[in-house]
Amino acid sequence: MSSPDFTPEEVSPVDLAELTLVEAELDRRWPETKIEPSLSRIAALMDILGSPQHGYPAIHVTGTNGKTSVTRMIDALLTALHRRTGRTTSPHLQLATERISIDGRPVSPRRYVDTYREIEPYVQMIDQQSQAAGGPAMSKFEVLTAMAYAAFAEAPVDVAVVEVGLGGRWDATNVIDGQIAVITPISLDHAEYLGDDLAGIAQEKAGIIKKGREDALVPRDTVAILAEQTPEVMDVLLRRAVEVDAAVAREGSEFTVLARQIAVGGQQLELQGLGGIYTDIFLPLHGEHQARNASLALAAVEAFFGAGPERQLDQDAIREGFASVVNPGRLERVRNAPTVFLDAAHNPDGARALAAALTAEFDFRKLVGVVSVMGDKDVDGILSALEPVFDELVVTHNGSARAMDVEDLANLAVAKFGDERVVVAPTLADALETAIGLAEEVAEPGEAVSGAGVVVTGSVVTAGAARTLFGKDPA
Repeated sequence: MSSPDFTPEEVSPVDLAELTLVEAELDRRWPETKIEPSLSRIAALMDILGSPQHGYPAIHVTGTNGKTSVTRMIDALLTALHRRTGRTTSPHLQLATERISIDGRPVSPRRYVDTYREIEPYVQMIDQQSQAAGGPAMSKFEVLTAMAYAAFAEAPVDVAVVEVGLGGRWDATNVIDGQIAVITPISLDHAEYLGDDLAGIAQEKAGIIKKGREDALVPRDTVAILAEQTPEVMDVLLRRAVEVDAAVAREGSEFTVLARQIAVGGQQLELQGLGGIYTDIFLPLHGEHQARNASLALAAVEAFFGAGPERQLDQDAIREGFASVVNPGRLERVRNAPTVFLDAAHNPDGARALAAALTAEFDFRKLVGVVSVMGDKDVDGILSALEPVFDELVVTHNGSARAMDVEDLANLAVAKFGDERVVVAPTLADALETAIGLAEEVAEPGEAVSGAGVVVTGSVVTAGAARTLFGKDPA
C-alpha cells in the first residue's frame, strides 16, 4: 500500500474536487454538535464492515481541554518507539483529511475519498434501517469515525490513538475498546449537550473506561490515565474504574511534571513517569498546561507497553518523540516582527491556559488579540480570561455560520475591555491586517518591530482560518 503522506503539490485538482463533493455530502447529515445518546447506528455499521476497530489495540482520549495535544503527543511517542500509528482527532483546522492520520500524517484527499466511497453503500443501509425504525440517519461524525477505523484496519496500523468527539459514553468513537483510557482535565463546556453539572459531565466522559474484551487474542486489563481533577470529578472517575476493574494512574501521584524550564521554541522538562524519571526532554510547545499534557501522554504510552517500576521506556526514544511533536493551532507562531501566534482556545479554561502561557513565557511590550468565537460558547468567560493579557482587541467573524455576530461580540468585548481598547473588523483577513498595524505602532518610523505580538484565538475554526491565510499547509 502506498504511503499516506502527501504534500499539497502532489494533490490533483480532481482529488480536491472529489474531496469537496464528499464533504458536501457529509455536511447534509446531522452536524457534529448534534448527538443522540445511542451507539446503535455506528455499532451496526461496524458489524457490517467486519469490526475493523477490533483489529488493533487503541488508546482512547477524552476530557475538556488538551485532548488533541495529548493525542498528538501519544502518536509522536509511539512512532518514536517504532509503532505504526493511526490517529483520529476533531475538529480539523483547515482540511478534513487532518482527522484521519496514518504514520503521523493526514491521509491524502484521494484516500479520504476512496475510504468514504468504499463504506458509503453500507452507511446507506444503516440509514435506511434506522429511518425505517423511526430514527435518524447516521450523523456526519459517525461516518467520519467509521472511515477512520476502516482506514486504520486497511493500512494496517499497530495501534490507534483516538480522540473523543464529544463526551465519551455515547460518542461514536466509543465502539472501540481502548486498553488505555486517558482523561484530561474536565470542566464545563458544551453545556447544551453535556449539562452544567461537573459530576454528570464526568460520568459521560468516564464511559470510555471499559472492561477489557474477554474475546481479545491477548486479554489485557484496561488502564485509566487520569489528569488532576476536582474532587467531585475524580470521585466519579475512580468509581467507574472500580466498576470495570480498571487499573488507575493519577497525575500528581503515579506520574507528574518534576521540573520545567522555558527554552527557545518551547520548554525543557523532567517527568516522573510510571517507569521512573525521564530527563532532558525538549517539548516544542509553550505553557505549563502542555507540560502537564506531556506527562499524561508519557504515562499513557508507558501503560500501553506495560512499563512500571521495574521497566522504563527507552529515554532517547522518548526524547525523540517529544521533540518531534507538531501541534498546529496551539500557541503556534506563524509570523515574526510582529510575532503572530494562533491558538485554538475556545472555552474559559483554554483561554486561561493561553493567558498564563503568554504571561509566563513572553515579554511583549504590546499584545493585540484577534478574536472570533462560536455563538454557543461561554464568550463572557473567554473574554474575562483574555482581558488581562491583551492591550487591544480586534473582534471579527471567522466565516462559520456558528460564529457570534461581530456586533454582539463587540458589545461583550467593550463591557470587558472598554471602548477604547476594542476595534471591529468585518472579516478575519481585515482583523489580521488591523491587528498587525496596531502592533507595529510600538516601533519608531524606520525601526524594526520588536516586542510586539498578535494572538489569534477564540475557536478552532478561527485558528484554522488564520492558518490558511498565513499560507500554512494542513498538518
